[in-house]
Amino acid sequence: QVQLVESGGGLVQAGGSLRLSCAASGRTSSSYFMGWFRQAPGKEREFVAAITWSGSRIYYADSVKGRFTISRDNPRNTVVYLQMNSLKPEDTAVYYCAVTSSSGSSYYAVARPSRYDYWGQGTQVTVSS
Repeated sequence: QVQLVESGGGLVQAGGSLRLSCAASGRTSSSYFMGWFRQAPGKEREFVAAITWSGSRIYYADSVKGRFTISRDNPRNTVVYLQMNSLKPEDTAVYYCAVTSSSGSSYYAVARPSRYDYWGQGTQVTVSS
């Protein structure tokens, strides 16, 4: 079992920044990727970014590339961050972190919510115009 707790969400004006954190505990040694996803009301959950537990590979959705940065702490690798800059109203959503033990590294595989085994409870991000 892996437990994930997100924090750092809130209300921010367009153009502002937020940093989300995801703290992992439990059997994290079996985890390979940690991903961030988001879900806006009435929409499907969508991929935002992912990082391997070693930090060697990073993936971003096109919609956030150049604005968001995913990283993890050193050396324990138990906290993963999502730095979000130049926020837009369309970034408003509940943001979730998730982990998977699957090592498939194609973008399609990494971005697929169904491959992730454990999910956090989510943190709300609201960007006002």
